[in-house]
Amino acid sequence: MSFKKKIAVLGSGKGSNFVSLAKACADGTLPAEITLVISDVEDAKILDRAKEFGIPNKFINPGKYRTKLDATAETTCIKTLKDSGAQWVALAGFMRILKGDFLRAFEQKVINIHPSLLPAFPGLEAWKQACDYGVKVTGCTVHLVDHGIDTGRILAQGVVPVLEDDTSTTLHQRIQEEEHRLYPRTLARLFSNKIN
Repeated sequence: MSFKKKIAVLGSGKGSNFVSLAKACADGTLPAEITLVISDVEDAKILDRAKEFGIPNKFINPGKYRTKLDATAETTCIKTLKDSGAQWVALAGFMRILKGDFLRAFEQKVINIHPSLLPAFPGLEAWKQACDYGVKVTGCTVHLVDHGIDTGRILAQGVVPVLEDDTSTTLHQRIQEEEHRLYPRTLARLFSNKIN
């Protein structure tokens, strides 16, 4: 249906946030269609999950860098996304920084979910940072991606209390549960023009 936004998902891991988006698309609570799933990890579970949903999926070799795509990989990724018809790109545990040409190709159309209440605890293992710091609440943030690291405009946040007996593992599990609720709900609001 033409009113549905076309989104592609980039991920590096198990794909649990992708699954929450795919289920929301399937049940109609998210007015979107996932056109493609791309991973920078050849054996990432997200690719298997995409197959289970019958969604086209592709591994793109990221090249020589550990934290970003090299120029060839970036060009391939942009072309592959454009060819899929994607209008938006949703990051779901994608462990590489996107910059330059990629963000220009999808200007203000790249969205990420981060496991903290930004601007607190940007970067890697935010749930561990929260545990180590001793905060009483943390959560997750859906934000637009810009040229910084987890600095883009915040679209929505979900709060998760830190319990006395939490470990970084148990806290991470509860943050992920909130992510799975917040991400599809936020995209649905964004695509329905309910977020300015």
